[in-house]
Amino acid sequence: MTTAARTSAGLLLHRAGPAGVEVLLGHMGGPFWARKQQGAWTVPKGEPLDGEDPHDTALREFAEEVGVPAPPGDEVDLGEVRQRAGKVVRVWARAADLDLDGLASARGPVSEVTVDWPPRSGRTVTFPELDELRWLPVEDARPLVVAAQAAFLDRLLEHLAGRPR
Repeated sequence: MTTAARTSAGLLLHRAGPAGVEVLLGHMGGPFWARKQQGAWTVPKGEPLDGEDPHDTALREFAEEVGVPAPPGDEVDLGEVRQRAGKVVRVWARAADLDLDGLASARGPVSEVTVDWPPRSGRTVTFPELDELRWLPVEDARPLVVAAQAAFLDRLLEHLAGRPR
């Protein structure tokens, strides 16, 4: 019997910054990621609802995890990657800016997760899925992002340089 791989869809905002292309990433929340940086940052993303279009999932999850709808902008489909645990992630990149300083006052409720912590302790903790958002130059983002998601950074740069994938 074969089980279908879990899937996720996300939206990677990008903008021109002083050091080149910058991307908006989120630091994964919760006690497991609290003291980690490398591999602890991700594209805002999540799993689809039953029958939901992946692009609609990406937009919904962005709004849920960031706390505001995605700003308008030109988009490109960056395709899919398979992460180490087997989850297939599909991402769209959108050229748009988001003022993180002004976000706090405009931000609605964000997605939260409840887990056993410490593991198998019977105690639960609830925390935001993303506990920090940051604009990062692509080269600074590369060592911080979940390893498989670095392919999205490469694909974005290829697209912006006008090179086909």
